[in-house]
Amino acid sequence: MAASFFSEFGLMWYLEELKKEEFRKFKEHLKQMTLHLELKQIPWTEVKKASREELANLLIKHYEEQQAWNITLRIFQKMDRKDLCMKVMRERTGYTKTYQAHAKQKFSRLWSSKSVTEIHLYFEEEVKQEECDHLDRLFAPKETGKQPRTVIIQGPQGIGKTTLLMKLMMAWSDNKIFRDRFLYTFYFCCRELRELPPTSLADLISREWPDPAAPITEIVSQPERLLFVIDSFEELQGSLNEPDSDLCGDLMEERPVQVLLSSLLRKKMLPEASLLIAVKPVCPKELRDQVTISEIYQPRGFNESDRLVYFCCFFKDPKRAMEAFNLVRESEQLFSICQIPLLCWILCTSLKQEMQKGKDLALTCQSTTSVYSSFVFNLFTPEGAEGPTPQSQHQLKALCSLAAEGMWTDTFEFCEDDLRRNGVVDADIPALLGTKILLKYGERESSYVFLHVCIQEFCAALFYLLKSHLDHPHPAVRCVQELLVANFEKARRAHWIFLGCFLTGLLNKKEQEKLDAFFGFQLSQEIKQQFHQCLKSLGEHGNPQGQVDSLAIFYCLFEMQDPAFVKQAVNLLQEANFHIIDNVDLVVSAYCLKYCSSLRKLCFSVQNVFKKEDEHSSTSDYSLVCWHHICSVLTTSGHLRELQVQDSTLSESTFVTWCNQLRHPSCRLQKLGINNVSFSGQSVLLFEVLFYQPDLKYLSFTLTKLSRDDIRSLCDALNYPAGNVKELGLVNCHLSPIDCEVLAGLLTNNKKLTYLNVSCNQLDTGVPLLCEALCSPDTVLVYLMLAFCHLSEQCCQYISEMLLHNKSVRYLDLSANVLKDEGLRTLCEALKHPDCCLDSLCLVKCFITAAGCEDLASALISNQNLKILQVGCNEIGDVGVQLLCRALTHPDCRLEILGLEECGLTSTCCKDLASVLTCSKTLQQLNLTLNTLDHTGVVVLCEALRHPECALQVLGLRKTDFDEETQALLTAEEERNPNLTITDDCDTITRVEI
Repeated sequence: MAASFFSEFGLMWYLEELKKEEFRKFKEHLKQMTLHLELKQIPWTEVKKASREELANLLIKHYEEQQAWNITLRIFQKMDRKDLCMKVMRERTGYTKTYQAHAKQKFSRLWSSKSVTEIHLYFEEEVKQEECDHLDRLFAPKETGKQPRTVIIQGPQGIGKTTLLMKLMMAWSDNKIFRDRFLYTFYFCCRELRELPPTSLADLISREWPDPAAPITEIVSQPERLLFVIDSFEELQGSLNEPDSDLCGDLMEERPVQVLLSSLLRKKMLPEASLLIAVKPVCPKELRDQVTISEIYQPRGFNESDRLVYFCCFFKDPKRAMEAFNLVRESEQLFSICQIPLLCWILCTSLKQEMQKGKDLALTCQSTTSVYSSFVFNLFTPEGAEGPTPQSQHQLKALCSLAAEGMWTDTFEFCEDDLRRNGVVDADIPALLGTKILLKYGERESSYVFLHVCIQEFCAALFYLLKSHLDHPHPAVRCVQELLVANFEKARRAHWIFLGCFLTGLLNKKEQEKLDAFFGFQLSQEIKQQFHQCLKSLGEHGNPQGQVDSLAIFYCLFEMQDPAFVKQAVNLLQEANFHIIDNVDLVVSAYCLKYCSSLRKLCFSVQNVFKKEDEHSSTSDYSLVCWHHICSVLTTSGHLRELQVQDSTLSESTFVTWCNQLRHPSCRLQKLGINNVSFSGQSVLLFEVLFYQPDLKYLSFTLTKLSRDDIRSLCDALNYPAGNVKELGLVNCHLSPIDCEVLAGLLTNNKKLTYLNVSCNQLDTGVPLLCEALCSPDTVLVYLMLAFCHLSEQCCQYISEMLLHNKSVRYLDLSANVLKDEGLRTLCEALKHPDCCLDSLCLVKCFITAAGCEDLASALISNQNLKILQVGCNEIGDVGVQLLCRALTHPDCRLEILGLEECGLTSTCCKDLASVLTCSKTLQQLNLTLNTLDHTGVVVLCEALRHPECALQVLGLRKTDFDEETQALLTAEEERNPNLTITDDCDTITRVEI
């Protein structure tokens, strides 16, 4: 299917080169030639009306592929299109074939070259058919035939990115993929390219050609049929942020390799060419910033059958292979690691070493740390010896010092000076290379890397059990506490994968015995106390910015395999925030949470674990047990008051388990938030929780599709006499105007609900029903959010009527609705009425202009209840602000908070704002972010801030938007006035306690 498709596509490519009249003549020649050759005729009516693409399809459909191409070539000859004839002939017999033969030979040799894992011995080099189909789809044309594609292959070290690219090159050279899509496919490895002096793209292409005289002009004559494969992009150690003026468009011009590749990626050079770029997970952000990415593909490494094949081939003896495989299969964590071929080799090597010594493999499979410690210690123990030599002990210590330095300095490639500084002398290098724990890297003689970053992390963790950070020769190496905090705050050290786990895993009793046996002395036990102190500090100070990833803590505790310590440690935490994305995360989270009894707040998500169940599939029993442990926190943690479940997909059985725990008498939640959660049609079970939870005060659904029956069931539950929910959020839940009828009944009957947020739902014609309900004197609602509800200016009449009759609603959010000045005028008529009790109004992005500010100004003077006004993201300009300022300086205006962010303001309005700052006795917060103020305007504002009558406490400005002089002025003003904060983080929508 794929081959046929690309044959048609190749023909279409050439037909598109024909002008309209030429294409008509081509059809006539086709009719005559097929008659002359006595071939089966394509119905002329189909040919006559066919587009270029349709004609290509017809040719392939009615004739053999080779025959279709031969007919096309003969017609081009009759039409005297020598250029197209030459291209077809070269493509089918010339330069392309020559280069493909060279590429096949080169990459077959690379595939068979000796590697640590010797993976080439166990797996075929040919690309499987499903892989071919997928690779073809990656570069299939989406709209027009010549549209270039930029595809990213993203994955961790060792997952198989380079292997995939080599197989791709071999498959292309055999015409198994990209047939008639790419004439030439060039492979560039950035690890090799970075060593080159300034060069040209033509020279880079020539490096890949079988002889020095590469036909550059011919190769680039059809740039839309070129694919550049760029491997190990992160190895360039540069960015893609060069100014456009520094880029290069001439493929013959010599420039630094970084500039050449940036020019390719940013489409300055050969913009019609397609690109395939392999990167580690830490790199794609800068690619996304500068490169238009068509697709991101993540290789999966070894699937389960691949892993079994690898074990069988590695161990040779089927009995031993199955013994090892079955043990590993029992551990979700170890089995998951085997997805990465290199780590699978490390695991198999470790198990084979232990087998040969007659040791219990179950002990080695106890944890990830046990595998790596066995692997490393065996490498440094001479064959047949009981223990290491003093020299090998010294070499391992030096290697650990080097690893620690690398982790703290983000270094993964080391020169000889780095090795010497950490105690690795020249004489040690051959021995270390012999263990394969250290490898030569790239083309340079004196460049070295660890076998895998996980080995570097293990050695770095081991360093802390051998020495104090104060003994390290590099000042960047920090103490244990800082390592743990950095590991838990994943944003700070995103590339640290196992470092914290290895550190705590080495504290396990069995691992301590291994260490003692290898090094011959008792190692430091202080780390466990430092770990305890770190968790205690986190528990006491909380996690206000959500920086700590609780899953990172759980992994560290899981690795220790010390239930007593885990129970003590998890109960130091008051909050847990984590994301479960696979079965390993599920197991690790469950292991720790089953011991929790002190949590106050829990926030988590579950993805890719629980699939929708049917008669052919079900969630494994072990996964259900783990899920039960997680849900049990709701009943075992007596202090848990807040639960947030987000971005999750739950099967029917797991959803039922969760709801059962929510209904348990021991569950005493006060807040329950459900954000983007998919559950299998069992929502009524969740609503019934309200019958069992008298303490629940806050209930929120966001991005969760609720049907009409769901809304009806929910409102029935909320009206249950024993229920106490005071705050309800139904944001972006696919509500419709018809649902407002049920919600109106809730507002009329429920005497406890004081907060309702139905933002991001299409309610428009349903708003009158809500307003009518709120006109009832018995309603108690205080906060009403109707942002982005598709309201028009006509709705304002009903809202105004409600404001005149309702005495309870004090906060109203109408943001992101098309109210315009006409709707605002209607609202202001109600605001000016003495019976209006509203004290907070949000009108952000409501399409208000300066004309509407006159009505607002009048309302501000008349309504002394109004304390908060948000009018950001409206083009009111300096004229509109001038009108508002006249009201703000009036003695009857009581406004405390004013939001004017992104209102098209300039420094012209600063004089009016300054008069408000010096005259208003009430204004405490003013947000001016995202406006084009300059230094002169800021000077005027600062002079007003110094006025003795100025009451402002928060000024919204982003200092980095200004030059150094203005930034210094603002900083000085903050230092002068300790009561003033100047910030771009103005969350000024405040709420009065209900």
